[in-house]
Amino acid sequence: MDNAKRAKVLIQAMPYIKKWTGETIVVKYGGNAMINDKLKSAVMNDLVLMQLVGINVVLVHGGGPEINAMLNAVGKESKFENGMRVTDGETIDIVQMVLAGKVNKSLVQLLESHGGKALGLCGLDGRLLMADKLVAGAADLGYVGEIREVNPAPLKLVLDDGYIPIVATVAGGYDGNVYNINADLAAAQIAAKLGAKKLILMTDIRGLLRDVNDENSLISVVNVSEVPMLKRDGIIKGGMIPKIDCCVEAVRNGVSRAHIIDGRIEHSIILELFSDEGIGTMFY
Repeated sequence: MDNAKRAKVLIQAMPYIKKWTGETIVVKYGGNAMINDKLKSAVMNDLVLMQLVGINVVLVHGGGPEINAMLNAVGKESKFENGMRVTDGETIDIVQMVLAGKVNKSLVQLLESHGGKALGLCGLDGRLLMADKLVAGAADLGYVGEIREVNPAPLKLVLDDGYIPIVATVAGGYDGNVYNINADLAAAQIAAKLGAKKLILMTDIRGLLRDVNDENSLISVVNVSEVPMLKRDGIIKGGMIPKIDCCVEAVRNGVSRAHIIDGRIEHSIILELFSDEGIGTMFY
């Protein structure tokens, strides 16, 4: 890139930096961007840049591949019902150990190695996430929870001290148990409770496609009122339904914009935040 192009990029970013400085943005981190080393590094650099320009960043993560690997290591089969992990007593212990331990602390270390300031939390800390057992029809998913309360106080303390809170999605139960929580749902509810300006869900697809077999059929902008029609038309279907439902819930609960972006693209977060073109699908 020549000097003129570099200058143009920086000038284009200026109004967006001004717009987002002092605001809260929640990023749900997952998919290929969480397992590919080059993409992981790009995400960390994006988060550090956001922090440096004064954005209050909250990072929410799952860790399905790491959980699967640990279950395999102890000889336990991973079971799913309708895309949700069946979580018995032994599995929830492993989920808590992997998510709130290994994955969470590895992300804290990685972000700090890129020059950021991070502090790891999980839903058990300060009653950040409180849940009941999820009732999903006839299927008993075990220790899978449905969030009933989000306590933003721990997150605000961490943000006020200049750190990025990195949140592992296990929750405390009113019955004293620990529950596994869907990370997209947790990110949406955290964003709403914090009054975030944006919720960003990182995925392994470009966004909402009009034709799933054509990546050039991206729908860039969706009003949440259009979602029922898009479902009836079969454009929103399968695994996209719960992700888009999270975006709709966030927007209807006060988040200005929710985005599904392609985490396979390096610096996709920065491209969304600081460029005229943006990336992925925006819900408003």
